[in-house]
Amino acid sequence: MDDANPLSTPLAPGSELSDIVPSLEEQAEMKSVPYLNAVGALQYLATMTRPDIAYAVSYLGRFNSNPAPAHWLAVKHLFRNLIGTMHYKLVYRASDSEELFTTYSDASHGACKATGRATGGYVTLVSGPAVGWSSKRQPFVTLSSTEAEFVAAVEAGKEIKWTRNILTEFGFPLTLPSTLFVDNKSGISVAKNPEHHGRMKHLDLRFYWLREAVEEGLIDPLYVSTHEQVADILTKAVAKKVVEFAVPLLGLE
Repeated sequence: MDDANPLSTPLAPGSELSDIVPSLEEQAEMKSVPYLNAVGALQYLATMTRPDIAYAVSYLGRFNSNPAPAHWLAVKHLFRNLIGTMHYKLVYRASDSEELFTTYSDASHGACKATGRATGGYVTLVSGPAVGWSSKRQPFVTLSSTEAEFVAAVEAGKEIKWTRNILTEFGFPLTLPSTLFVDNKSGISVAKNPEHHGRMKHLDLRFYWLREAVEEGLIDPLYVSTHEQVADILTKAVAKKVVEFAVPLLGLE
């Protein structure tokens, strides 16, 4: 693919791939395709230095057991994106920001058409660049976008707690709550107000950990508009303008 033209997005915007079992002809064609090797190599990159491709790699990994030619085309799309961005690296610089780190969480409700599950994602930025991120399909079907956002916020909250512990060990104890930016006001209300328990009482008790963390002053969920949601790139196949917005905020140069 050395001569391939670079593409501006990790996946085609809005792309949805089918998990229907490939035909016998397609299965025969895919036997000579190194799909698993390619996705495995991309997984290392997405985990270590490239949060911008984390969703794409996680999504393509769902088809590891039975990939079809359409899935391989999507992998090649991602490689073409990497051709144009192979110079990207996470750049960390000193900062005079009063807040050591901030976290963004987001969810795409019902994103997986095969299972009805949402895709959740979060990213933690320390003095600017990303130091921790995740993009994964949620483990169960959520009944609303509010519920999906709340579950995603819980996962982000656990990352916040871990980051606070690490900073304390490094000699930077935090006394103020850590900011968690969410683009769903109802999800924030559920996290902050016990009186909204009825809307989420069917959830497993472990998800109420976030409320406890808010009450203890560890986490402060705040609203951010969808257009300023850095974690949006971790939940779906986004358009070029979303990629261009998120990449510098992730610390990629």
